[in-house]
Amino acid sequence: MLKRAVEFLHEAGMLKKTPRTGYQFLGSGAESVAEHSFRAAIVGYVLASMEADADIDKTVRMCLFHDLPEARTGDHNYVNKKYVSVDEERAIRDQTRGLPFGDDIVALTNEFNAARTLEAKIAKDADQLDLILELKGHHDAGNPNAKEWLAYALKRLGTENGKALGREILASRSDTWWFDNDAEWWINGGR
Repeated sequence: MLKRAVEFLHEAGMLKKTPRTGYQFLGSGAESVAEHSFRAAIVGYVLASMEADADIDKTVRMCLFHDLPEARTGDHNYVNKKYVSVDEERAIRDQTRGLPFGDDIVALTNEFNAARTLEAKIAKDADQLDLILELKGHHDAGNPNAKEWLAYALKRLGTENGKALGREILASRSDTWWFDNDAEWWINGGR
């Protein structure tokens, strides 16, 4: 069991080396699937915390594992998906075979893909909100392509809290969390 768990952990590490491929069309940016999954899990936590009936733990786990098959299949952007079929279900079954927690991961990814439960709907929104946050940063940095992409990504949101968060992201600047326009501090460095 330990050997199989270690193999699984090595494979999960491949997501750190697996690029999200849509950025080649955006014209700026680069991100690994692991980077995306990390913030999607945080967004999922935030969104699930906003829903009284949501299972926060399940939502976060769903966000964490939703792109695990991409360690075997690679990331396929919307252009790729026009021409390439990927068997994510087979990939996740093969990835988790022989693991005592494998059935849980398969069930979470299947639930995510079906998008019928509250947690899956929240996780789907978290997946898109991570993209929206990323696109907003590119837009604020001057990439004109990001604006059109943002419009499409916002239309994919399904929960009311997800839509509200998406609108707030659009209304904000991506640097306000650290850049407060305190001219005195920025000139004198806090001296």
